[in-house]
Amino acid sequence: MKRYLALLRGVNISGKNQIAMPELKTAAAALGFDDVRTHLNSGNLLFTAPEAAPLQRGNQMRAMIRSRFGLDIPVLVLPQDELREILANAPEWWGTADRSIYDNLIFVLPGSTPEEIAEQTGAPSEGLEQIMIFRRCIFWSFDRAKYAKANWWKKTASNGIAELLTIRTANTLRKIAEM
Repeated sequence: MKRYLALLRGVNISGKNQIAMPELKTAAAALGFDDVRTHLNSGNLLFTAPEAAPLQRGNQMRAMIRSRFGLDIPVLVLPQDELREILANAPEWWGTADRSIYDNLIFVLPGSTPEEIAEQTGAPSEGLEQIMIFRRCIFWSFDRAKYAKANWWKKTASNGIAELLTIRTANTLRKIAEM
């Protein structure tokens, strides 16, 4: 048995793609997953299941969401221990206690690469944001007070890029890594 994390893209944001987390938890348990837990209301699900390829588990979750909730939501699944390894390799500037900086981890969905996303998005705004690619993720930090001026802030939400990503904060991921 292996512990997995499922990140649903674009769930419960601004009244769109509404999925109640208790219902998602019940639906995941009906797939045969054990120790199913959710964190926050933004599509973070942890579960234990027999070991399988993360892409297979993601496709299984996506099909269940389509069938049960009538939504076609991209789902990124990764083993919880892989998340811990990713966080252990964060750059020193990411995830600090500095409240003036907002720290995110961008997960690139299958079908694209972090390098392609970085090329499409362009250079981070000097003095406002930083990025670092690690495996299939991009560590990203930006100045909270000046976020509207940050290149990556605007572009990661734009058509052609936003649908290729799912983003979580450092604090959310640290909590999930320990659940």
